[in-house]
Amino acid sequence: MTQQEPGVLLNGWVRTKATRKHNFISAISELVFKTFAIAELEIRKLRHDPTDLAVRAVQPALWLLIFGQVFSKIRAIPTGGNLPYLDFMTAGILAQSVLFVAIFTGGMTLIWERDLGIVHKFLASPTPRVAMVLGKAVACGVRCLSQVFIIYGLALLLGVKLNLHPLAIIKVLLIVLMGASCFCIFSLIIGCLVKTRERMTGIGQLLTMPLFFASNAIYPISLMPNWLKFISHINPLTYEVDALRGTMLLNGTSLYGFGLDCTVLLLTLIILTLICGKLYPRVAM
Repeated sequence: MTQQEPGVLLNGWVRTKATRKHNFISAISELVFKTFAIAELEIRKLRHDPTDLAVRAVQPALWLLIFGQVFSKIRAIPTGGNLPYLDFMTAGILAQSVLFVAIFTGGMTLIWERDLGIVHKFLASPTPRVAMVLGKAVACGVRCLSQVFIIYGLALLLGVKLNLHPLAIIKVLLIVLMGASCFCIFSLIIGCLVKTRERMTGIGQLLTMPLFFASNAIYPISLMPNWLKFISHINPLTYEVDALRGTMLLNGTSLYGFGLDCTVLLLTLIILTLICGKLYPRVAM
């Protein structure tokens, strides 16, 4: 009876060790697959309450129809160049709409799922925590895409000169997806910490308006005092608005450039995802 050589299976096949490259590709593919699986579950919720998309469109419509029309008439806020104020603020109102939807969707949904016991089931599964976070962020981004078409429709009715080139529209959709994902994960982080719907609602209302007004959404950064300029430069919403203003408007310009705006949003998304992935298990405690 001969002794079997080490490293050889009973069927005679040689045992091969998985390479690091193979393991890395498998991990990435699994992360992507489970992220989209979570996103698909979240998007299905829209079938139960599709009116939520229409309700979310009321606030940006009021901003454009009332605030934008009034300030366009009095010309109180300079925009630089020959860009009309209504054109200037259209990109900011789109970013504001995305911000509000993301903040009040992420954390509130997480706490609601915790109360129903859904989060506990996900945490007991082998799904990576990062995939859970990114899945919800992607779903929120898809939800916010409806705001793009609503704002575009209102802007065209009001005479805003939009850039309707297909590439420009694709860039706008990309920026909206990234911006919504960033603020959705930010909301998830808050939801992991506060754990109650009442606190989440209060903190969400407390954060949305400062984030909005400490950006270049409705007035240029040059009009801000120095302390507010500093906050604006570290506010991700500023870069989202800048990218939208330079892309969706026919005569729009970008202060930082589309590449830098995307880089800032992407880095913010990665950092917030890693933080939220670490905090996610706290929801079930």
